[in-house]
Amino acid sequence: MESTILTRLAETLESRKGADPGSSYVASLYAKGTDAILKKIGEEATETVIAGKGGDKLQIVRETADLWFHCLVLLAHSGLGPNDVLAELHRREGISGVDEKASRGC
Repeated sequence: MESTILTRLAETLESRKGADPGSSYVASLYAKGTDAILKKIGEEATETVIAGKGGDKLQIVRETADLWFHCLVLLAHSGLGPNDVLAELHRREGISGVDEKASRGC
């Protein structure tokens, strides 16, 4: 279900779980724990919003890539992967956003 790049990236992120935090950015995030990963996601989300506001297409793509990357780190840290998200998106396909949100009690 997931694309090749997502598969390779998920495998790399998984392999970093046992890496030396001094030699791997991802391993250092894992070592710092969930709060550090969430902080990075917040920072990258903010940078994505700023890029979107600025309208520079290249900057939007770059910041979105950073955001997705850090979301993938969170997934791996949580024992999940891109397929879990893709399965959820597949489940939602063809369902009104209003109806889907209501089904979650939001």
